Amino acid sequence: MNWHIISHNAHTGRFNMDYDIELAGKCDSNNAFFRLYQWDPYCVSLGANQNFEDIDLDKTSSDNIDVVKRPTGGRAILHAEEVTYSMVVPTSIGRSPKEVYAKVSKGLIRGLALYNSKLEQLSLESDQPHFPSLLKESSGKLCFASTARNEIKFMGKKVVGSAQRKRNNVLLQHGSILCGTFHRKLTNYIIDGNELSLDNSTTEIETILNQTVNYKELYSALTTGMEEEWRTHFSSKLSEESETTPFIHEL
Repeated sequence: MNWHIISHNAHTGRFNMDYDIELAGKCDSNNAFFRLYQWDPYCVSLGANQNFEDIDLDKTSSDNIDVVKRPTGGRAILHAEEVTYSMVVPTSIGRSPKEVYAKVSKGLIRGLALYNSKLEQLSLESDQPHFPSLLKESSGKLCFASTARNEIKFMGKKVVGSAQRKRNNVLLQHGSILCGTFHRKLTNYIIDGNELSLDNSTTEIETILNQTVNYKELYSALTTGMEEEWRTHFSSKLSEESETTPFIHEL
């Protein structure tokens, strides 16, 4: 199996989703891909089965916020001050979708702990919520309002949200690693979201560490953590120059 790392700077929501879909479409039985990227402009992504009607599209447009659909499931996320990852592996890797999901999460935890030792306190969620009931709640439109099994949390609060989809003989998994607090503004763009809040269900690297994230160092640590967890080495790199500091986006 040949493992590849792809490091991107910030791109539009459409570029990012199309790129992940293209990776999954071109992946064969001998290659696997780990991609790290960001978003510019900031972007609300919806799960594949979620409705655009959940979003105040006039407000996202006026605030220069993209809106896209993900090829995977799940609920709305405001991609802002974060690092997003995608992992694309063929089913010939010999692991079930659940095993891949858990192993990717463990690799992310390894990488985050390498970035800063305080993040060694990150853990995997052991319980699975009852999603049909959850989706009926007012917060059911928000990905980071709850934590699913094998998602990553810090002291009970969600830090990384992930989703997975099988496409033919390939697994695509991607997710958001929260770095700053801007993602909490998602409730501003949800129809009837005025009474919703993410403050009690989620947290971010900058909040945990009380310092600004160095994105270049974080990219490097995440790459090493994934290599260690999968006991491999990324033999080739397709990359752009990674930013040392986050891009700035103000409303």
